[in-house]
Amino acid sequence: MRNIQFRQALGEAMSEEMRRDENVFLMGEEVAAYNGAYKVSQGMLDEFGPARVIDTPISELGFAGLGIGAAMNGLRPIIEFMTFNFSLVAIDQVVNSAAKMMSMSGGQFPVPMVFRGPTGNAGMLSSQHSQSFENWYANCPGLKVVIPSNPYDAKGLLKASIRDNDPVIFMESELMYGDKGEVPEGEYLLPIGKATVAREGKDVTLVSFGKMMKVAWEAVQVMQQQGVEVELIDMRTVRPLDMTTVIHSVQKTNRLVIVEEAWPLGSIASEIAYQVQKNAFDYLDAPIQKVNSEDVPLPYAPTLIQEVLPNAAKTLYALDVVLYR
Repeated sequence: MRNIQFRQALGEAMSEEMRRDENVFLMGEEVAAYNGAYKVSQGMLDEFGPARVIDTPISELGFAGLGIGAAMNGLRPIIEFMTFNFSLVAIDQVVNSAAKMMSMSGGQFPVPMVFRGPTGNAGMLSSQHSQSFENWYANCPGLKVVIPSNPYDAKGLLKASIRDNDPVIFMESELMYGDKGEVPEGEYLLPIGKATVAREGKDVTLVSFGKMMKVAWEAVQVMQQQGVEVELIDMRTVRPLDMTTVIHSVQKTNRLVIVEEAWPLGSIASEIAYQVQKNAFDYLDAPIQKVNSEDVPLPYAPTLIQEVLPNAAKTLYALDVVLYR
């Protein structure tokens, strides 16, 4: 199996789907002539031409709405936001048009499209360019929200998202585009709404998604050296949430820790904790612990960034709480 970068896996997914279906096209800022702000769309303009790989002005509200109209008329747009921080300019189109059109039209107008781009902290970009909005979009009926953690998942989930008949929010990370992982040569799709058990264990369940899986893996390796077998679950998607996989794991391990980059109030971690205590309370041997970013805008200074974001040390402390206190 090949080892390729996260960005290459995404580019392959889009190119394969555009070859398969002439209704698929890519639109966004710098996706064409510049080959993508993060080089995800490298070479796509040369192959598919300017009618299907379209550079836009800095006008998220405009090109998001254009994409929704195209989807309502039978096309399958991929709308790239340079960062999901900029999607706030277009949130009226995403939430009030894309998410609701199928319902408001009585099923007459499906909106088969993908909004994709990076989310969360990407280094020293300060407060306005470092936010995690997955819980915001997951709160909206009519949207699906996908957050892959590795190149294999990124390709399989993006291909499935492009083929899906609902609008999909596909969230990546600037800090993962260069990550490498094994990706097979042949075509494959991964189901939206299905978590995966990344590592089996018997002592405690650790749940995460997206780039926070790196933090989770680091904590798992430390716990393994201490003789603790952590079962690690990668949610892959946060709407719909695969609570069945999480609950089955907690019924086995009796303990749960959730790691998520977003702020704590109204987080995905809060919903997972609620669902587990509702459906598996009698199996819990310790209170559920969640690790989120601190409840502040992200600072610019790298030392303060480390204090605010979830990390392995905070995760290990939460694991210690559910195991030993």
